[in-house]
Amino acid sequence: MNIWLNEIARAWRASLRRPAFLLLASGVLALGIGASVAVFALIQNTLLKPSPLPDVERLAIVGNVHGGEVWAISKQAYQHLGKIEGVRSIGLLGGGTVANIAGAGEPEQVTVAYFDRTLLPTLGLRPVLGRNFDAQEDQPNGPKAVMLSHGLWLRRFGGDPQVIGRRMQVEGVPHTIVGVLPAAFADLMNDGAIALPMALPPNSTDSGTNYAAIARLAAGTSIRQVGAQVDARLRATYRDLGEPQWEQARGGAERLLDWQHRDARSLLTVFLGSALLVLAIALVNLVNLMFMRMLSRGHDVAVRAALGAPAMRLMLPAMSEGALVGLCGALLGLALAKLGLGLLQGVIPAEWLSAGQVRLGGFAWGLALAVGLCGALVAAVLGLWRSRAAVAVDELREGGRSGLGVRSGRLGRALVIAQVALAAILLCVAGTIARTLYDASQRSLGFEAEHILTFEVAPVQARYPDAAAVRDLSERLQERLRALPGVTEVSAATNLPSGGARDQFNMGDLHLPGGPQFYVQYHGVAPGYFELFGIRLLRGRTFQRDDRQGAEPVAIVSRNLADAKFAGHALGKTIQQGEGEHAWSARIVGVVEDTYQRGPLHAPEPMLYVPLAQMPEDTLAIFRGYEPLRFVLRGHGEPMQWREGVRAAMGEVAPEQPFANLRAMRDVVRGTTMRLRLELLLVGLFSGLALLLAAAGLYAVMAVAVAAREREFGVRTALGAPPVRLVRLVLRGGMVQIAWGLLIGLAVALVATRLLSEALMRLLNRASGLDPVALLGVCLLLATAGMLACVWPAVRASRVHPMRALRGD
Repeated sequence: MNIWLNEIARAWRASLRRPAFLLLASGVLALGIGASVAVFALIQNTLLKPSPLPDVERLAIVGNVHGGEVWAISKQAYQHLGKIEGVRSIGLLGGGTVANIAGAGEPEQVTVAYFDRTLLPTLGLRPVLGRNFDAQEDQPNGPKAVMLSHGLWLRRFGGDPQVIGRRMQVEGVPHTIVGVLPAAFADLMNDGAIALPMALPPNSTDSGTNYAAIARLAAGTSIRQVGAQVDARLRATYRDLGEPQWEQARGGAERLLDWQHRDARSLLTVFLGSALLVLAIALVNLVNLMFMRMLSRGHDVAVRAALGAPAMRLMLPAMSEGALVGLCGALLGLALAKLGLGLLQGVIPAEWLSAGQVRLGGFAWGLALAVGLCGALVAAVLGLWRSRAAVAVDELREGGRSGLGVRSGRLGRALVIAQVALAAILLCVAGTIARTLYDASQRSLGFEAEHILTFEVAPVQARYPDAAAVRDLSERLQERLRALPGVTEVSAATNLPSGGARDQFNMGDLHLPGGPQFYVQYHGVAPGYFELFGIRLLRGRTFQRDDRQGAEPVAIVSRNLADAKFAGHALGKTIQQGEGEHAWSARIVGVVEDTYQRGPLHAPEPMLYVPLAQMPEDTLAIFRGYEPLRFVLRGHGEPMQWREGVRAAMGEVAPEQPFANLRAMRDVVRGTTMRLRLELLLVGLFSGLALLLAAAGLYAVMAVAVAAREREFGVRTALGAPPVRLVRLVLRGGMVQIAWGLLIGLAVALVATRLLSEALMRLLNRASGLDPVALLGVCLLLATAGMLACVWPAVRASRVHPMRALRGD
């Protein structure tokens, strides 16, 4: 034991006395460990985070299938599902709408979730206080009841246990607080602050797919079995109801956890694959370095072996050095991961964070130490094995005097080719993604966002019951806002030109006279909307103050809608909605530029704009059930300087009307581009790491190879070889290895084009193969980096003095 400890201590002292190799090897390993541990920490914080729902593995989302994934379901279809074999219970959840509440504080605009009384038992949850909705409350025109989210209960009521039974105004109507929901329900509420009963009528005709049906499966029932039954039920339902738009629809089931983490899963999977490739490059690099380390003292090992040293005594120094490299690499990798996550905190989505940050837990430490120690030890063993493979005559003959042996040199070159190939694969994929992301980041969104302030108002139903009252409130508030100092333009709309799902208002049942139905994004806008946002008018005119109720109904369409439905000639044409006595029609008076409402990664959707003052009563009623009105101000200076003026204006025009989401328009746009910026940043980081590791590995191998061949270069110089020829010799050897690595990497990347297309479809919302420009860029980049890595070793080879090299003979 003492001999072993002495060998370990001697190896560690030798490494610490000359730390260059230790720093290089542990640094290379740390880059790979840091990237993989950081991504794994994000995955552990999202996809692997324990669910607060009991027995969550038996919960499934059932509904319509789009693009191979289960999405939402309508109230009408939900009621036709009936009893499903293998499903113990099922509940319906909807949300994302807004409402005004009053009582126990200032009036406030909050987000609302809706669910039926079977949902909580299905989820296995009970209220923290009070009870669930009862059968009478969960029916149309039943007693008015409300449940509080756990967060609202703490924030607005201070966690008062006596809150049950108290009255709260919801849209001006008194509701009884019957329960407080558990914190575990927060993830499903979509930021909802209160919950109201779904109150389904016996035979609902609501075909809007805005709801999620959650089922609890019985023991022994598979997701596939339930999905097949749901598919059959929904197909029969749509056929019986005569819904033409759903004739090709399918139904299915999906694990609730997969449904909740769908967006994060696709993004993190790509990042994990990139991180693992970086780690693989680092490990190949480390094997190369350890191999060269063993070869540099291969003659000594061969002599000791020939003199009868036992195998363990030969292995122990290399294993000890490998353990030290692995330990240092793991600790440094953890530090890099923590530093990187801290720097990225501003662009990481909030739902990926716990308590505002990503923590490196015990599992991350264990993973880093395991990868570091195992990787370094395996690298040491491989290096030792190769250096010992020809330990007798061959190694003594080739390695003792002439540097690298033939077989040793072949393995070194193979490892260089492997790491260049891995780097080429990662850079090809990353280059394609980065080019797509960069093009998207440079794309104009079709509107301006600077110097604009926006806020939301959801007129209280009891005080503003109809369209006339809403229009009056909107016009009076706009007039008051125009008087604010520095404000030059004011407008209002049902939707902003950019934002998430809550900023979209899909409208169906539209058609041309005698034509088929189609869907568009529907925007009701006040005069000045297009001018305020700088949305370019292509043909015709924008809305004027004379476009009011009672005047001729008019509309404006986006360029893509005009091209798709009117062959580019939309002016003067008529667009209709509905049939019969409730049909609505308008004459198109203008065509405007497309806008990227969901961000630059999504194609611009067809838009229909109508004057806010001419919105039909029933359309405005539907809109108010989901969304608030948006008011926008533009002027000189910083937008947030008008926030106090907005509060004063609201206090004068509508003293008891709350408003919400007061923010600069550039922050709204930043929210839609946050994912793009995160993807572009991380793809760039992974690409940079891969390039750095490949170049560092090639430099290290070439430097060691040149040092090992010092006698050969001295002999060549003594025989009259000019320095330029020696430089060419070294550069040619390095570039041949790079060329082989590029060929192998590009071939693998091209073979994986189909998989890449599927990944890009999930990540970038578009299918694509490898970008030829990216491929050319990768070849030039790796070739340049490789050549630069070879230059200094080549220069060193040309400067070898013949007498110094021959003196070792």
